[in-house]
Amino acid sequence: MKMKLILLAAAAAVLAAPGPALASDYPNKPVRVIVPFPAGGAADNFARIVAENLQNELKQPFVVENVPGGASMTGIDQVVKSAKDGYTIGSASTGGLAVNQTLFAGKIPYDVAKDIQPLALMTITPNMLVVNPKRIAARNLPELIDYLKANPGKVTFGSAGIGTTQHLAGELLQQMTGTTMVHIPYKGTTAMLPDLIGGQIDLAFENVAAVLPHVKSGAVHPIASAEPKRPESLPDLPTVAETVPGFAATAWHGYFATAGIPDDVRSKLATSIRDFMAKPETVERFKKLGAIPVTDSTPESFAAFIAADAKRWKEVVEKGNIKPQ
Repeated sequence: MKMKLILLAAAAAVLAAPGPALASDYPNKPVRVIVPFPAGGAADNFARIVAENLQNELKQPFVVENVPGGASMTGIDQVVKSAKDGYTIGSASTGGLAVNQTLFAGKIPYDVAKDIQPLALMTITPNMLVVNPKRIAARNLPELIDYLKANPGKVTFGSAGIGTTQHLAGELLQQMTGTTMVHIPYKGTTAMLPDLIGGQIDLAFENVAAVLPHVKSGAVHPIASAEPKRPESLPDLPTVAETVPGFAATAWHGYFATAGIPDDVRSKLATSIRDFMAKPETVERFKKLGAIPVTDSTPESFAAFIAADAKRWKEVVEKGNIKPQ
C-alpha cells in the first residue's frame, strides 16, 4: 500500500511538470507583438525597437503586427483575447489603457484592471505648447493666458484627434485657467502640423520630437513644456506648471499582455524590457527620438501608473464633456 501511494505521488508529479516546464523555457516559438497603431509613427518605432531587443535576447522571433483602429482598442482587444501563454503581447499608450476607460465608458471591450497584465512602461513622450507666431503675439504662457481670457472662444487649438494627450492637454489648460478655445481635431499629427505652420489654426500641444524642427526654423514659437520638468533638449523652456501649478499632460508607451499569463513568463518579459531600457545606449537612442526612457518600471509600478493616469484623465474628460467622434 505504501509503495502504491509513492507511485501515485510520483505520477502526479510527472503530470504536473509540463506546465511550469513549458513556462520556464519560454519562448520556444515565435511571439506575436500587436501594435495598435499604424506603421511608421513614433508608437510603432518605439515598440519595434523593444521587440527587436526581445528577439535578440530571448532567441525567438518577436513578430510585430500593426492593428490600428478603434482608438487602439481593436489591437488591445486582440491581445486580451489571446491565449494566456505569453505568445501574444502588445504595446499601448495613454489613450488605449487610460483615457479610453472614460472616453468610451460602456463601449470599451475589455476591463483594464482585470484583463490587462502590465509588463513595463517604456517611455514618456513630452508635449510642447507652441503657437503660430503670425497669429498669436504672446511669447510666454502668462501673456498667452491673458490673450485667451481677452478673446474667449476665438483661439483655435489643433490636436492629433479627440482623446489624444494633445487634445486633453488643451482641455486641461482651459479648465485650470478658466479660458475657452475651439478644438480642431485632425487625423494624426502629420495632418495637423501643416495647418499649424500655415496659420489655419493658432496653437497646439504637440510631441517635442515632431515639432522641434519647426521651432528651430521659426515656423512656430515655443511657449511651455507640458511635462512636470523642463525637457533636456530645451532646458530654457519653462513648464506650464511653473505658471499653472499642478499641470501635467504626459504621453507614454508601454508593453502589456493578457491577464493570467504564467508568473515566470511575465517576469522574464518585464525584466528583459526594463533591463534594455536602462542600458546607456538605449537611453541615448530614445532621447534622440524625442522620448524619455523609463529605466525602472515593473509590472506593479506600471499598473499603479495606469490607474493613476486613468483617474486623472477621467476628471478632465468628464468635466469637459468630451465625447468620441
